[in-house]
Amino acid sequence: MRDMQLLLQGYGLTTAEILYGIPDYPAILQSYTWQDYDLAPQFPKLRGFLNFWQHNLDGPLFQVIVAHRTLIRPAEIRLVCETKLH
Repeated sequence: MRDMQLLLQGYGLTTAEILYGIPDYPAILQSYTWQDYDLAPQFPKLRGFLNFWQHNLDGPLFQVIVAHRTLIRPAEIRLVCETKLH
């Protein structure tokens, strides 16, 4: 039910691929995938997560790639054929 309420409020499925450095091996990048419902284009949940990461985890962020899809949109209606009734 919570997910449906978020979708009706305009949230969409957001996926972020986060590349970060390993503190002991600075030449190696590790990948982490984050996914949640979020609001584009501000992405408050993702920004909150990245802020937490920068302040609490040792691996420095290198790159964040974001994909977002609104799952519920206004219906698109078009006339397929016209039939006259008597």
